[in-house]
Amino acid sequence: MSKTNARLHRRGFLKSTFSAAGAAVLAPTIIPASALGLGGTVPPSERVTVGGIGIGNRGSYDLGCFLEQKDVQFTAVCDIKEARRIAVKKQVDSLYGTQYCSMYQDFRELLDRDDIDAVLIATGPNWHATAAMAAARAGKDMYCEKPCTKNIAQSLILKDTMARTGRIFQAGTQRRNLPHFAFACELARTGKLGKLKRVYAQPRGMTTLMSGWQPAEPEPEKNVIDWEMYLGPAAWRPYNANLLDGFNFEKGGGFIAGDVRTPNIGGGLLEWGSHCVDLCQWAVNDCPPPVEYNPPKDGQVLTRYESGIELVFRDDGWIPLGSCPVRFEGEDGWVEAGDSGKIVLSSPTLLAGRTVEEIGGYPATFHVRDFLDCVKTRAQPKGNAEAACNAHIVCHAANIAVLLNRKLTYDPKTNEFVGDEEANRLRSEALREPWRI
Repeated sequence: MSKTNARLHRRGFLKSTFSAAGAAVLAPTIIPASALGLGGTVPPSERVTVGGIGIGNRGSYDLGCFLEQKDVQFTAVCDIKEARRIAVKKQVDSLYGTQYCSMYQDFRELLDRDDIDAVLIATGPNWHATAAMAAARAGKDMYCEKPCTKNIAQSLILKDTMARTGRIFQAGTQRRNLPHFAFACELARTGKLGKLKRVYAQPRGMTTLMSGWQPAEPEPEKNVIDWEMYLGPAAWRPYNANLLDGFNFEKGGGFIAGDVRTPNIGGGLLEWGSHCVDLCQWAVNDCPPPVEYNPPKDGQVLTRYESGIELVFRDDGWIPLGSCPVRFEGEDGWVEAGDSGKIVLSSPTLLAGRTVEEIGGYPATFHVRDFLDCVKTRAQPKGNAEAACNAHIVCHAANIAVLLNRKLTYDPKTNEFVGDEEANRLRSEALREPWRI
């Protein structure tokens, strides 16, 4: 470009700039009502900006709970499946009437954004703890689906990471925010049942499975399905479409020192059991995990707290109150509750004139609301990292006792099994590079 043309371009630019500035002064400024918090909307300063990592079946449900909240601005989605990324963007943009929802294939790019306050982590179980730790280091609060950890070591690291970074962590154990479960736990915690003797959890199966492979299939293009990112920290295995959909537990397999296989992270004791055990932990005031774990006998797995209270895993013998039943027994009474929203009491006097709201179907909306409120106040949510850590350790330790088929003694102070080298090796497992925690 010649000097003459350069001067003309600069002159034209200045002229157009001043003209635009004048027009801006003279023209009326139109500000959307949503930007001012009018019309029932929440002003931007009070909104929590959220991104989603792994929005599959469960994640889609969680996303709906977040989008119901008027103070949430969902702004980005990350998923290893192109179809899911597109579907979530379409859903979010349609709700907001914008085109601003960004799509990512690598969750680290989403975490790099300074404008995101919190993340929903609803990946497969192999990713939960690793993604949560990365989110905490990136300064994000998080709502993380369960099982939150693959082993005892991850449970402890998760708790310590959240305490060190000051992040708000809510495990997806949504029953803590349902009235009838909360009431049942309150009866146990406050001595209304008398001295607590025994708490019961339903595991839906008490077998441990090993991580396996399925037959290799042609791997899709990386932008369509990122298989390497899907596996993440889990042991490598060939692509198979059956591993991508549904809540399968192949996602968490791996090896540990000595070539010993880890117990499957799913199993009934951890996946379903983590919901019920979490409530049992709440009933005993979220105390440290039990110190004694026994192998299955007569259809039950018996564990015992240092206080002498027993936690019993059993599949049968429940009052038909829906899924995820729990039962708390004291010297003076008992209470049982389930997902129907109903409770059964040993005596109506335990109600003490109170009316307990029945909400069936274990909705997560209240749990999401609790999380968002805590993001704003910096208070600890009901499913905080310490509570999640202790509940998951119970499940992992019981799982190891079932796998080894022998009684184990656990020391909550050292977080080790007493005098059992093999059990101690099963407290952790190797992670694929570069996904060390």
